[in-house]
Amino acid sequence: MLLHPTPKGLYCPPGDFYIDPVRGAVDRAVVTHGHADHARAGHGAVLATPETLAIMEARYGEEFTTSRQPIEYGETIEINGVTVWMSPAGHVLGSAQVVVEWKGLRMVCTGDYKRRRDPTCRQFEPVPGTHVFISEATFGLPVFRHPDTDGEIRKLLDSVAMFPERTHLVGVYALGKAQRVIKLLREAGYHETLYIHGALEKLCQLYEDHGVALGPLETATLETSERGAHERFRGKIVLGPPSSFHDKWGRRFPDPLPCFASGWMSVRQRAKQSGVELPLIISDHADWDELTDTVREVDPKELWITHGREDALVRWAELKGRKARPLRLVGYEDKSAD
Repeated sequence: MLLHPTPKGLYCPPGDFYIDPVRGAVDRAVVTHGHADHARAGHGAVLATPETLAIMEARYGEEFTTSRQPIEYGETIEINGVTVWMSPAGHVLGSAQVVVEWKGLRMVCTGDYKRRRDPTCRQFEPVPGTHVFISEATFGLPVFRHPDTDGEIRKLLDSVAMFPERTHLVGVYALGKAQRVIKLLREAGYHETLYIHGALEKLCQLYEDHGVALGPLETATLETSERGAHERFRGKIVLGPPSSFHDKWGRRFPDPLPCFASGWMSVRQRAKQSGVELPLIISDHADWDELTDTVREVDPKELWITHGREDALVRWAELKGRKARPLRLVGYEDKSAD
């Protein structure tokens, strides 16, 4: 009775609130992070980390909710007798696991999470004493085992060095992936100006405002009236939403080399169909080993699995003698999180 799935999302009857409601507005929403398939506008009241609230305002405008309440990691509040607090999820800036406690029962909803190091957000922190662990399973199949992230960044830099006459167009989603790839490039020693699509500007500035230094960035604009203006992008790295590289904007760069940073790039057919020449397997979600290792580490009494490949993880848990069930929640389909 503490949490159960409904058509609008996970609902807490004693607290009378939803976690990441996905269908229609609700009176009270607790939001795990700022991606659009978890954070919607129009709710009466929203409880989230300060960073997630700032992201929602940047995306939806100042009046995205009637009232908002920031909650820091580890801070506890009471909602109608239910204790709620947040633990870092490691997904994007401000992302959090929602911990709900009532009458001695502790349930943890991960939202989206990853275990890999990310210099742009707080690292995932397991919550001890969890009775029910509600885990995502975006990459919940044994085939998904992501390679070392630093190695993928090195692939990009090696390609830039090998093909100095080409413009490397890197497809990244605007929230989380863009800033992470930029920061990883800086850590790898690339300190030249990075050029970004205008759709990335607002959120890159938000990350900067929250203390994540991204180095020199410029908008990748091309003026057709300027003779040879596109030549200045040869040998440069340009980042933008994947869809932008297939339209007129993306085709104007000299000898473009299409790249895409995503966990889905481990599926060769998907990369081929997308016209990706240099797939970069960089995911903001836990892969199969990270999902299963996290379940072992948290060691819950019961495992609930949602928004992803649920059946394989349920079967794995059952074979390990664990009680597990799929929630089959709908609506968590925003590819901006992969």
